[in-house]
Amino acid sequence: MLIPEITMTDFRAGLERTRSVIIPFGSIEEHGPHLPLDTDTMQAWQVSVLVSQQRPVFVAAPIHYGVCRSTSQHPGTISISTTTLRALTLDICSALYRQGLRNFVLLTGHAGGTHTSTLIDAGEALLENFSDLRIAVVTEYMLASRAGQGIIETAGDAHAGEIETSRILHSHPHLVQGSAPKEFPTFPVGILTRNKQKYWPGGVWGDPGKATAVRVRGGYVFAPGSGRGGRRRGGRRACQGPLPRRGLPWSGLLAPARSSRGGARPRRGRRG
Repeated sequence: MLIPEITMTDFRAGLERTRSVIIPFGSIEEHGPHLPLDTDTMQAWQVSVLVSQQRPVFVAAPIHYGVCRSTSQHPGTISISTTTLRALTLDICSALYRQGLRNFVLLTGHAGGTHTSTLIDAGEALLENFSDLRIAVVTEYMLASRAGQGIIETAGDAHAGEIETSRILHSHPHLVQGSAPKEFPTFPVGILTRNKQKYWPGGVWGDPGKATAVRVRGGYVFAPGSGRGGRRRGGRRACQGPLPRRGLPWSGLLAPARSSRGGARPRRGRRG
């Protein structure tokens, strides 16, 4: 159930099926010269929609802005502060809680360390504020890289490289503008720098040249090498395959709790 597209009547009826919600977080951030600035949000939204097609769960409208420090000086990156992200997360989750939701998955397509830590900090505050709330903070890119083990060829691929270029080639091919040279930036260890773009000029961390949308694993699209339109070396062709029913770290939050009188009821979880 995609919250931006349903009516208030649909929302009320949906609460009888589930008290779980996924909130996709992303960023407006450079992704090299070839991928759209909204890449992180697109990936988080796509996975959230795919989950909603297979399990009863609400999907909130995506948050398109995040904390981007390493790329803050690259053209097109629009970063917000940790204070803003934390406040936005608390306000949105609190409002959804008042509407009857109890199980929350904050699914972030932006994998920045400060960004993710801010979501975790907000999640901890929500646990303190609401005794029957359950919450998970999941970095969607980490799930993607794990699901692609054995398919991904680029060691250390992390940003606008083989993985993300392959996935956007599959989901939004009209937005991919060619490719980009491989790049593996090196920042000074332990030293904060003003001119971050000096150490990361191309905005790529990996090898986009190995990308092609021809494989899928666990709902995530990857490419095995070639970059020339999909050489097949075993495995499946790209498709919107089902997500794994087990093994997701937050899958327990998506199953609606059932009462003896039927319908969905919130589960009480232990506070961490």
